[in-house]
Amino acid sequence: MAEAGSPTEAPADRLDQIYDGLKQKSTAKQAIYRNTLAAFDCLRAVSQELVVELASKRPPLDASVVLEYRSINDMEFHIRFSGDLLVFVMHSNIVTFPDDYGPMPSAYVQADFRRRFFGHIMAYNFMADSIKYQRLNDPGYLVGRLLVNINNHYFLEGVQQLELPNNDMSDNVLTTAAMRLFIESAMIAAVNNDLIAPPLTEIQKINVKQKLENQQVSRGSKVGFSFSHEQVI
Repeated sequence: MAEAGSPTEAPADRLDQIYDGLKQKSTAKQAIYRNTLAAFDCLRAVSQELVVELASKRPPLDASVVLEYRSINDMEFHIRFSGDLLVFVMHSNIVTFPDDYGPMPSAYVQADFRRRFFGHIMAYNFMADSIKYQRLNDPGYLVGRLLVNINNHYFLEGVQQLELPNNDMSDNVLTTAAMRLFIESAMIAAVNNDLIAPPLTEIQKINVKQKLENQQVSRGSKVGFSFSHEQVI
C-alpha cells in the first residue's frame, strides 16, 4: 500500500483510455485543421477571381474605385474595394461550443463526437483608411464566421445582411460556390454599411496624443451590423 501523499501507478486500462482519448481528439483536430486550411485557400482563390471580375466591370478611367486583393500571411488576407476593407482571418486553433450553441444540439452533431469540434474563419469589415493611416482606435466589425468540421461541412453565422444558408450542417458541404456566396454577401454587407460622421459635440476638442497618433477628430465610424441571433438549426 502506498504511503499517504505518494504517487500511485495508474491501472493500465486507465492509461489506455487516456491515450485513446488523446489520440482520437488529436487525429480529429488535425483533420479539421486541414479542412479549414483548404476552405481558407478556397476563399483566397475566390477572392482573387472576384477582384479580377469586378475590375473588368469598372470603367477604365474610374481610378477612384480601388479593387485589390492582398495576402498578409498564411492566416490572413484582405479585399479592398474603394473605402471598405474586408479582413479574412483563419484561427490556428480548433474550438468547440456550449451544448446549446449554434449547431451543437442538432442530431447531426450529436451523432459523432468529432463533429463537436470546428475550425473557424472570421470576416471583419474595416474602413480602408483605418489601416492605411494606422488609426489604431478605429473599430472593425465582424461580418461573418465560418465554422468547418471534420466532414468538410460548414456552419455560417453572421450579420443579417449575409445570405445565410439553412444552417443544418448535414446539408452544408463546403464548395467553391458556397465560399463565393459568403464573400459576395460579405462585400454587399460592407458596401451597405454606411459611414456616419460624429456629432459636433464629440469633436470639439482633441488631445495631443490623438493628433500625434493621426486620430483625426473629423473621421466617421461605421453604423455597425445587426446579427441574426435566431438561426434555424
